[in-house]
Amino acid sequence: MRDRPPSPGPGGTEHTGGGAGLDDPRLGVLHLDMDAFYVSVELLRRPELVGLPVVVGGDGPRGVVAAASYEARSYGVRSAIPSTRARKLCPEAVFLPGDHSLYAEYSSRIHEILGRVTPLIEPIALDEAFLDVSHARRLHGSGREIALHLRRTIHEETGLTCSVGVATKKLIAKLASEAAKPRVGRKGPRPGRGVVVVTPDRELRFLHGHKVRDLWGVGPRTHEKLAELGVVTVGDLSRVPEDRLTGLLGRAHGSHLAALARGEDPRPVEPERRVKSVGHEETFRDDIFEAERLHSELVRMADAVATRLRRAGLVGSTVQIKVRYRDFKTISRARTVSDPIDTGPGLVAAARPLLEEIERNRGVRLLGLSVSGFDRDLQGSLGLDDQDLADRRRIWRDTAEALDEIRARFGVEAIGPGASLGRRGPGHDRWGPGSNTTTAG
Repeated sequence: MRDRPPSPGPGGTEHTGGGAGLDDPRLGVLHLDMDAFYVSVELLRRPELVGLPVVVGGDGPRGVVAAASYEARSYGVRSAIPSTRARKLCPEAVFLPGDHSLYAEYSSRIHEILGRVTPLIEPIALDEAFLDVSHARRLHGSGREIALHLRRTIHEETGLTCSVGVATKKLIAKLASEAAKPRVGRKGPRPGRGVVVVTPDRELRFLHGHKVRDLWGVGPRTHEKLAELGVVTVGDLSRVPEDRLTGLLGRAHGSHLAALARGEDPRPVEPERRVKSVGHEETFRDDIFEAERLHSELVRMADAVATRLRRAGLVGSTVQIKVRYRDFKTISRARTVSDPIDTGPGLVAAARPLLEEIERNRGVRLLGLSVSGFDRDLQGSLGLDDQDLADRRRIWRDTAEALDEIRARFGVEAIGPGASLGRRGPGHDRWGPGSNTTTAG
């Protein structure tokens, strides 16, 4: 069994790059990224698996890899690839089912630690965030010192490791955190630098050495078009005239990439990024043809989505379903309702007519439900002119709040709609069904 990477305590892997000026007051933007987050959380409760190629995700024929340990990555296993491909690449991989509620719990603990340093935190995902620490220098020290402190504190309080990039802007900080990460190796992960600081005088040299695909906005199609121009690195991109880029990619996209190649990124850290949608989707072990079974899945998903809406204090007016057929064709259908919703029955009532319109005879491989069009003022949008509707909404709301209280005391699986019987809570099948997963019938 191979060892864990060295811990981020004194004498560990806390090294920085950047030459002179590491304490420059302009270095106030941090990007913190947890190392193999889902896998690392799982290893805290399964320490006997440390050093083995571990994969989190669905292990069935329709499963997807959510995360892979650095040992598994050395075989080419990456997130988002089919689990069947992961098994071919690494037959000895140990598959673990995802536990999204546990990851969310650890994420909350990590964000609480970040909040002790600065309130200016922009969450990107459960395992990463931008921080603006420019106003925390007097209390906590330079950006570099804050990064080292956060890394040490997170490890001490959670047992997890992270990598941190420090720079003057978000683009460079994000690339710096990647440069700080552990590296893949067949003999086990090679410790990374932990913290990488990119000083203003080194920004362009650091940026131009990266592959152009590392830039925001460079997807596969854009990458192909740039390759036709001989563009491989960001440095190559910086030498292409902007008018040629806009002619190739369109004015907005071309100008955006030209600015990034010059190191221009004026975006501030945004601690109050507005949530655009809340949703849940799952891939089924077997294609579903029966209306009753689809309705049961919809009820279960609606309960999960509604719970998340209430936790966030949101109500939504646009409900959308997503359906992927057995031939992989994917469709979506949406409708906007007059009275915003945050309860399971309300979501089912809005989404069921959409579900009834799909072609069930084609076989449903995946079903998703999402809500958008948010309004935080629930009481102001109950439609009280319709007393019957208002009464029903009040009953649904009271019932939902009772469910929330029970789950808060006894766990998310303590109570739920009848369609959830025999099913695990929301998030367990997030990355496709496992080989032993059963669906409601």
